[in-house]
Amino acid sequence: MGILLATLTAGLGTALPAAADETPTNASPKVELVLDVSGSMRTRDIDGKSRMSAAKQAFNEVLDAVPEQVQLGIRTLGADYPGDDRKVGCKDTRQLYPVGPLDRTEAKTAVATLAPTGWTPIGPALLGAADDLEGGDSTRRIVLISDGEDTCGPLDPCEVARDIAARGIHLVIDTLGLVPNAKIRQQLTCIAEATGGTYTAVQHTDELSSRVKQLVDRAAEPVVTPVATKGADSCTDAPKLKPGLYTDREKFAEHRWYKVEVLPGQELRASVSVFADRAVNNDYGMLLRAVTVHGREIVRGSESGTGRTDAISSGLRYPKAELDDDEQTPETVCLQVSNSFSAPASVKTSPGMPIELTVDLVDGPDTASDVAAFGLGHGWWLLGLLTLTGLIVGLLFGWISRWRIAVWRTN
Repeated sequence: MGILLATLTAGLGTALPAAADETPTNASPKVELVLDVSGSMRTRDIDGKSRMSAAKQAFNEVLDAVPEQVQLGIRTLGADYPGDDRKVGCKDTRQLYPVGPLDRTEAKTAVATLAPTGWTPIGPALLGAADDLEGGDSTRRIVLISDGEDTCGPLDPCEVARDIAARGIHLVIDTLGLVPNAKIRQQLTCIAEATGGTYTAVQHTDELSSRVKQLVDRAAEPVVTPVATKGADSCTDAPKLKPGLYTDREKFAEHRWYKVEVLPGQELRASVSVFADRAVNNDYGMLLRAVTVHGREIVRGSESGTGRTDAISSGLRYPKAELDDDEQTPETVCLQVSNSFSAPASVKTSPGMPIELTVDLVDGPDTASDVAAFGLGHGWWLLGLLTLTGLIVGLLFGWISRWRIAVWRTN
């Protein structure tokens, strides 16, 4: 239960990465707690309490700890319809408390009225919560607490989460599972990872209060958001990026282009991460290249994977040498992001997989001999050094061996 409270409160204030040319927004962060109130929530298997009682206790503690600047809302799923009509049961989601300044007494009273009732329409509830959080430029977070799989297919809640992420509204979904079931864990993990959130399994009520202060303090930290961008099919049409963190989507085996202007004496540092938010084949890779506007490759970074992790990353550096004159004309560097992901035919390819691209421009090295930019990414400089070292060591070893043999024969 302590983990449940901790994750709920963490959802109220986990800071996102810094965005390009942005300062923390003054808009209040928005959070909606989405609670499963389906019939299975009456099961008594959380330290002798029903799942519903444990969730209510966590909600009350969280409501007491919500920072003043957070706008909070509550949505339920499966709370109102007890019947067997699947079509009706799969529409059973409503906003219990509107997103806005929190009246703790009113919110607690609303939660106290809940009783385990109906179906588990997770997909419709997530769509409703995303609509509840629309408007403004603040960060948005959904915290979903459930004890079962969605019972309202064919609307796949994981696909719903991907569609929400593709809107580019900086909305993160964190999920909490109240049952140690592999299928439930897989679905809730997929929902969270599709939006950059986290999945947590919850089975106990201890350690509840010890984490509250720490997580409430974290909730009060300034929040900044990454910048949504859209790469082009060619460098000519690519968007110009300034230093910062960007998000985009890339389909399987796709190439996306971006542009950065680098002044003489500056060093371009870029990195990219691709997140496999759906089932993919085990062998995959990604490539980040820096290319001139004429198509000549400057430097590259690449990485491959075998299915052991859900993300793959690479980076590169390019220091542009200082000029002897006072001319400060920037060079346009094209960044190409490519991937070699593939998937079974049953896996949807749209929207594309989420990617994060980081761009930074710093003062370059004193000399233009920075090997990281001029070939170390290819390995040639290092290979040449190792080859030369091996040659010298081999010649030296051979000379010593012949000298020792000559001495032995003499004696």
